[in-house]
Amino acid sequence: MRLAVPNKGRLHEPTIDLLERAGLHVENGADRKLYAETVDPDVTLLFVRAADIPEYIADGAADLGITGLDQVRESGHDLADLLDLEFGRCRLVLAVPEDGDVASVKDLAGKTVATEFPTITREFFAETGVDPSIVEVTGATELTPHVEMADAIVDITSTGTTLKVNRLQVIEEVLSSSVRLFAREDVREEPKVREIRTALSSVLSADGKRYLMMNVPEDRLEDVREVIPGLGGPTVMDIADGDGTVAVHAVVSERDVFETITEVKKRGASGILVTEIERLVE
Repeated sequence: MRLAVPNKGRLHEPTIDLLERAGLHVENGADRKLYAETVDPDVTLLFVRAADIPEYIADGAADLGITGLDQVRESGHDLADLLDLEFGRCRLVLAVPEDGDVASVKDLAGKTVATEFPTITREFFAETGVDPSIVEVTGATELTPHVEMADAIVDITSTGTTLKVNRLQVIEEVLSSSVRLFAREDVREEPKVREIRTALSSVLSADGKRYLMMNVPEDRLEDVREVIPGLGGPTVMDIADGDGTVAVHAVVSERDVFETITEVKKRGASGILVTEIERLVE
């Protein structure tokens, strides 16, 4: 099973970190290598430009890939979107000069739009019924309205700061994107694909969660249950020679830990232990 991952840029490190946390450790993955083995003998990583990953999957060079939704949509390939990995979030937006005469999408009829994403841009305007001229550029998209190359742009933004610096304002969101796990439709149900998806999902599920363990007198158990916001309720276990005491375990949101500890102590809990969770298979 070949998994294509970004070879550099802002998506590379978060991707490798996620794979490591999921237990898919990279072996012999030195810089500048084009591929690397993992601890799973059935999984090999291919290091590819993020924009090329959809093509690698579609052509069969890779079975799976981790890249942005924007890259897949721009490629035009119909791939199975298996899992939102919850990083690399950005928006593709339609922006125009702040002091210009374009205030809505309809105002762009017969005008020019510059973008590095011509496929997505054409699809967007086809849905709106407006038909501007699309000019493909490979960089410095924000400059094009100021040198009279275009009346508007479609470009990626994370914070909007670059647009503001270039005196551009957003008039429409074209696409909300994040990094996802993609696969070809013919392999999406393969056991190894499901295994990789589950491993990655378990890391995401554990983010922001904590494992609470405590001892509770049996006669106070129901009082403690009422204040534990656990996943499906807490787990209660007998303690050898517990003398009327049981062990209560629960998974809670990190933001609820302080309040939960305070409340269970009031209700008689003791020996409270809080630990981090590396993976959580739901």
